[in-house]
Amino acid sequence: MNKEENNASLDERNQLTGVQLFSMTTSMVMTVYGFAAFAKQGPTALFFLFLAGILWFIPVTRSAGEMASVDGWSKGGIFTWGRHMLGERLGWSALFYQWIHITVGMCTMMYFIIGCLSITFNVPVINTNPLFKFIIMMVILWGLIFAQQRGTKITGKIAQWSFTIGVIIPVFLLLFLTVVYLVKGNPMLIHITPHTILPKNWSGSVLVGFVPFILAFAGAEGSATHVKDLKKPSVYPKVMLALAICAIASDIIGTISIGATIPNAKIQLSTGIVYAYGALVQQFPWINVVFIERLIGLLLAIGIIGEISSWVVGPNAGMYEAAKEGYLPERFAKTNAYGVETNVMVLQGVIVSIMAALLTFGAGGDKSNLSFQTAMSLTVALYTLMYMLMFVTYLVLVFKRDDLNRTFRAAKSKVMRVIMGVLGLVLSAFGFIVTFFPPAAYDMHQKHTYMTLLLTAFIIVFFIPLIMYQFHKRWTVHPHDESGSDLHHPVH
Repeated sequence: MNKEENNASLDERNQLTGVQLFSMTTSMVMTVYGFAAFAKQGPTALFFLFLAGILWFIPVTRSAGEMASVDGWSKGGIFTWGRHMLGERLGWSALFYQWIHITVGMCTMMYFIIGCLSITFNVPVINTNPLFKFIIMMVILWGLIFAQQRGTKITGKIAQWSFTIGVIIPVFLLLFLTVVYLVKGNPMLIHITPHTILPKNWSGSVLVGFVPFILAFAGAEGSATHVKDLKKPSVYPKVMLALAICAIASDIIGTISIGATIPNAKIQLSTGIVYAYGALVQQFPWINVVFIERLIGLLLAIGIIGEISSWVVGPNAGMYEAAKEGYLPERFAKTNAYGVETNVMVLQGVIVSIMAALLTFGAGGDKSNLSFQTAMSLTVALYTLMYMLMFVTYLVLVFKRDDLNRTFRAAKSKVMRVIMGVLGLVLSAFGFIVTFFPPAAYDMHQKHTYMTLLLTAFIIVFFIPLIMYQFHKRWTVHPHDESGSDLHHPVH
């Protein structure tokens, strides 16, 4: 009886309200480092926001929520869902692509941080010289990994404060400045009409603009595993809808604020948002523009550092669980004295370092936009590959295993659930394909460099999990897993 009481007490402590789940997911999804990339698309950004924020984001969260609510599937995320429906090889591959994507995504975040710091401390060389940029990236990355080694409780609190200081405050300030700017009758550099919102043409070089919008809404499926922790699981779709609305609203604010105040040709992907603040505060003659730009640069850098610290911890927990079942060598199934997955973190750090070197030095010269765009495209290519596997998993579940007990369904109608799965799969495939088209604004040399970097990195990463799977049985820590553990079979 005492054991039952303890379990009940534990379940109660782990329960979440809708507001708490919203806060957790918001910190994973809402970011500011993509605003400049959105603004670069001009009014077409609104069309891409609709595709990614409504037609893609909602199927992602609802299908993930349904799979996470199946009995026995609440832990492990895509790893568990995939191997039950598609087999161990594809389940492991999906987990690996989800994990590896953030190792590339961290490069994008660090490029943004360095761009902000170059403004704050007035040292543009750190954002234009590849060697200086790479050194600072290594300091940020390994400094955060080192900071995690005594446990993540304090780091988690720092990440929360960083999100408030470096994301929430700047976004609301940007909204205020933009409203004042427009109310005063200042001209907008972009013209929003039904004609300008749609892409000028449907070529790959134009549609590649969809890439940063997929990245802006990616990651929400990570909170799906908490569906069963909700006091009222029925509020999950409402929470995700609220998140979609808030994310789209903040992205529109960022897009219009930058696009309306900075000429498109002068928008720098890693620094554009900082200069947008400078352009907006010029309407207040008593405010020092340079001071505001430097302050905002510092705040945004703090916010993204906090986000990276969260990503350093989060995905590694799933890889640690996979390592315990033999999907990585046994050394990665161990923790340090504080329960931290040190070896997995170091592995992640090494991969990030290699990717950072490839993207930073491979772009050559001071082409910060090219390395930033390539890192963003590679991140989306890997993540959409995982999403394609996730939606195939969901469709198999709907068609073949609709008998499995679950506490949440994406929709009451099976037809609507199929439509969501197909829509999510199609848009994920669309996002994946267009990443391999170089932006139209690039010259021939830049396009060649972009394609070479992107294809080389993607092909290498694509085959890694398939090669690693061949060593699965040799690495298995628990012998009984090989003899037919129920973890390796669908849950009935």
